[in-house]
Amino acid sequence: MEEMLVHKSEIELHGDSYQIMIYCREDGRHFAQTHLSENDIIINDGFSLEEVLAKHEKLLPLAINSRKIRQDYQGFPGRVKSKRS
Repeated sequence: MEEMLVHKSEIELHGDSYQIMIYCREDGRHFAQTHLSENDIIINDGFSLEEVLAKHEKLLPLAINSRKIRQDYQGFPGRVKSKRS
């Protein structure tokens, strides 16, 4: 199945910028991606660009904060790394 990039934006959290990329599938559904690292990608899906962007902007801070808490707990203080494409 082929996807087409239909939207790209950035969100700033805790002084870091994270890129949000939204794609449309052939079936009309959309999904958003943010790459935190090579092996850590946040993905949300929905029926429309507006729906998936709103969902992603709401859930991305939770995902980043949970990773920061885990890093702090494991003794690796610092920021979750953002990857820009």
